[in-house]
Amino acid sequence: MKVVRSGLWSVTAPGAVIAQMMDHDDWWWGGWGIGMGLGMLLFWIIVIALGVWLFRWLAEESRARRGPEGRDSALEILRERYARGEISREEFEDKKRGLT
Repeated sequence: MKVVRSGLWSVTAPGAVIAQMMDHDDWWWGGWGIGMGLGMLLFWIIVIALGVWLFRWLAEESRARRGPEGRDSALEILRERYARGEISREEFEDKKRGLT
């Protein structure tokens, strides 16, 4: 096997292609750099878009659980009133049957 060059790229025949590209003034190693750069850009665009989508989806799910007005559901409000002692158990059960 023949050594292509000394130093950092001191490699055998498979490294000859890389060494040759490094020696020429081809724009970004004959096009490989453009493809890699665009691939990296596309990767980060996808990662950021997925992050934004996930954040918006989680926010929408949270909003949907709380109801259209941004408040808790009627059953949750009823449970809170019962827990605070504002209504009796009988009244709670009666209103709960009316909601479900």
